[in-house]
Amino acid sequence: MDKISRISIKDWANDDKPREKLLHKGPSALSNAELIAILIGSGNTEESAVALSKRILNELNDNLAELARLTISDLRKYKGIGEAKAITIAAALELGRRRGTAVLNEKSQVKDSKSAYILFQKELGDLNYENFCIILLNRANKVLKTIRISDGGITGTVVDQRKVFKIALDNNATSIILGHNHPSGQITPSTADIDLTRKMKAAGETLDLQVLDHIIVGDGNYYSFADEGLI
Repeated sequence: MDKISRISIKDWANDDKPREKLLHKGPSALSNAELIAILIGSGNTEESAVALSKRILNELNDNLAELARLTISDLRKYKGIGEAKAITIAAALELGRRRGTAVLNEKSQVKDSKSAYILFQKELGDLNYENFCIILLNRANKVLKTIRISDGGITGTVVDQRKVFKIALDNNATSIILGHNHPSGQITPSTADIDLTRKMKAAGETLDLQVLDHIIVGDGNYYSFADEGLI
């Protein structure tokens, strides 16, 4: 291990300290590891906060999406990461995800399956359990809200159709897009996915609320029921 990894950050030159670097050069000047080091504050007896952060990221190929998939228990397996630090990392990543969703939602218009997928990817892409969401749209297909409806396990989730349509009607939506993720990364719809889509489509027609599509989010790709002519 190199010498600087063992030295406490408080003993580094000011230009090398993450907090001071952010203060003088702005957050964009910091590496992912340096930003995480600011969150955790300290490392362990063998590594500085930056060295520990670099090691964690190296094991994840410097992929923040993979970091976001780690549970609190996963993070605590790293020496120097206790419950409080793990919670801080998880909270920061969740804020980043929500900010990304908010930016996309603002005055965004869903024009095709890809634009719907981008919205769902921001909401569901980092999850290692199945979750069901809806995008609420107005008559111009402008996004009103993206809402998580239910959480599930690794292999499935339960969807209350009444809850979905109540939320849509309460928000004056004229159409909705369904979406859920497959943690396995496989995007082929199950029989249950197909049955649910048909039921939701029929229920929406009764309420004069159009179900435009159902997007299954996989590992970097997606399946669109509308594109495949199944809705």
